[in-house]
Amino acid sequence: MYADCEAISSMGGNMVVSSETLFTSTFQNPNFTYLPLEPLPPMITKEENGSSLRGKEEMKSGSESELQETTEQPLKKKRYHRHTAHQIQELEAVFKECPHPDDKQRKKLSQELGLKPRQVKFWFQNRRTQMKAQQDRSENVILRAENDSLKSEFYRLQAELSKLVCPNCGGPPVPGGVSFDELRIENARLGEELERVCAIASRYIGRPIQTMGELMPPSLELDMNIYPRQFLEPMPPPILSETPSYLDNNNLILMEEEKTIAMELAMSATDELVKMCRTNEPLWVRNNKTGKEVLNLDEHSRMFHWPLNLKQRSSEFRTEASRDSSVVIMNSITLVDAFVNAHKWMELFPSIVARAKCVQVISQGVSGTNGCLQLMYAELHVLSPLVPTREAYFLRYCQQQNVEDETYWAIVDFPLDGFHNSLQTSFPLYKRRPSGCLIQDMPNGYSRVTWVEHAEIEEKPIHQIFSHFVHSGMAFGANRWLAVLERQCERVASLMATNIPDIGVIPSPEARKNLMRLSQRMIRTFCVNISSCSGQVWTAVPDSTDDTVRITTRKVSEAGQPNGLILCAVSTTWLPYPHHHVFDLLRDERRRAQLEVLSNGNALHEVAHIANGSHPGNCISLLRINVSSNSSQHVDLMLQESCTNKSGSLVVYSTVDVDSVQLAMSGEDPSCIPLLPLGFFITPMELVNDGGCKDEANGHNITTGSLLTVGLQVLASTIPSAKINLSSIAAINNHLCTTVQQISSALSSNCIGSCNEGDNGKEK
Repeated sequence: MYADCEAISSMGGNMVVSSETLFTSTFQNPNFTYLPLEPLPPMITKEENGSSLRGKEEMKSGSESELQETTEQPLKKKRYHRHTAHQIQELEAVFKECPHPDDKQRKKLSQELGLKPRQVKFWFQNRRTQMKAQQDRSENVILRAENDSLKSEFYRLQAELSKLVCPNCGGPPVPGGVSFDELRIENARLGEELERVCAIASRYIGRPIQTMGELMPPSLELDMNIYPRQFLEPMPPPILSETPSYLDNNNLILMEEEKTIAMELAMSATDELVKMCRTNEPLWVRNNKTGKEVLNLDEHSRMFHWPLNLKQRSSEFRTEASRDSSVVIMNSITLVDAFVNAHKWMELFPSIVARAKCVQVISQGVSGTNGCLQLMYAELHVLSPLVPTREAYFLRYCQQQNVEDETYWAIVDFPLDGFHNSLQTSFPLYKRRPSGCLIQDMPNGYSRVTWVEHAEIEEKPIHQIFSHFVHSGMAFGANRWLAVLERQCERVASLMATNIPDIGVIPSPEARKNLMRLSQRMIRTFCVNISSCSGQVWTAVPDSTDDTVRITTRKVSEAGQPNGLILCAVSTTWLPYPHHHVFDLLRDERRRAQLEVLSNGNALHEVAHIANGSHPGNCISLLRINVSSNSSQHVDLMLQESCTNKSGSLVVYSTVDVDSVQLAMSGEDPSCIPLLPLGFFITPMELVNDGGCKDEANGHNITTGSLLTVGLQVLASTIPSAKINLSSIAAINNHLCTTVQQISSALSSNCIGSCNEGDNGKEK
């Protein structure tokens, strides 16, 4: 009942169909509007009928005399307009596509059908009310049947329960009617008796005796407290549980009456997104220290009063809000198609979206995009196990709008917690407030994208090394979304281009596309494997610097990765060097070969090169590993992709054999090619503090540096059910620490060399 009132009230304050009319009207034909019952006019004889017809004809011509005659008859009641069959057919067709037309659509429809806009408006209001009543009646029938079924099941179980007997004595299941409270008291008494007996026995044998609780075997899961600080004695190998599925909300489906409310909220969320994208101060206030825009929460609460914003904010939640704008090399139609397709959306944001799926299509819209409303699930991640993921169910609405003679697409996400209060949530709790982007077409296939991210996240402690990165909004803010989108649009444009010259052994444009798709799968596999998505359990390695090393194991038996037990280790380190310096060192295979721990003393030679972005570091390379064992029969290759944007950089590589590369280039399905990628994720970090280098432009002290995350994976055993041993854990931990040390030393020597060259230039 409350939902009914809420749905009717959301249709507008000028609702002309009163409650009295709704409850007294007996019309059930959907082709007619709801009309109040009026008394029928008195019967007219055949002779009077002819004069009445003549009176009507003369009344149309404006005859005054006939008007006087008609006034002598009883006053005629107000004539109500009944729509023609053609008008009703057209209105019904439009109602199926769009139950909530706006003013422009109603005006256009009234002109086509010869009706007044007000008549069209009332018809749609009454049609929605009629549909709601029909849905309520159908639901009542279903609920009544379910209630009868539950009653029958209850009586059946009650009868079965009365027949239960104890298998030992044949008596009732709870002899003597003993309650569960009495059983708990008896259990506590027996526990105390056991402890007393153990204490007495320990006096005679000279050593303490463990109780039953202490005799329970420890958990064999790979937990951060399972190992001693020093690996001194052997112990059972850890066993990781399988990757869990999505949040347990399998029955999360919106009913028909909820779909109408969802469409109303979608309109409100779209309006909020448009205003947040186009409004500046006082809604958005620029921070003079960081130069970023900050959302004025008080002004936001004053401007937007839709129901989901009326909930009082809790002190346990932290609000994150950001806005950014950029021009990307992709047209609006392609972008919109990627947003309404969960798989394409994941491929467009591999370093942000770990998992996504469309749970329910609530409205198809026009051509599957305009007016499309979907119920979606997504898990967002940062490429490090030190940052917890963010999971949420939300509604995504897509609509094309015209504002101030400008046409653009609005993609808005808004929360689902207003529909299902019992919705299972993630940890920490993540509420996605109306967020999304406006997409406007630009010349030459470009688009201007304005992005707004607005969310509430449960305030939970985060590892110190990532604390500023997350709390400043750089981890999940609009600037990171837009930077990744800009980079991926360049990559897609390069994939579709045919006029970009390639270097090396790539025989055809089709082979080029296949190699790029294989590299894209390598990037996505790396991003998923080094984060905490999908419920992966990570363990802290003892004696690691700043407690930033994590390890995990993964059992793989499907195609696409080497089958067996895979051991993965990830470390994050703060480096006092600019992010692009670290990226240039790691992406250059010749400079990286100088790091013994990564090259094993082998030189790398580039045999193919694909540029897929404007930055020279955005490329895909096929490298030959020059080792003494290489011959014409056996050649080791390495597939590498490096990409960079203003929010961070990636360098990922994996060894492949020649047959796999030829298979990929020939157009065969590359999903069966096993890839075990390793790589680096570099994040720029600029901290505003009291010390450090002074930025003269802004007059603030800024410490420039970067976070380097190193991810290593090794095939510990070809048997998926094998147990990991401590020597493998110690070996990969040592390899990881040595890698970070050599990278830091190489950057330090390069920095000293650059400074010496600068000093020599000044002396000259």
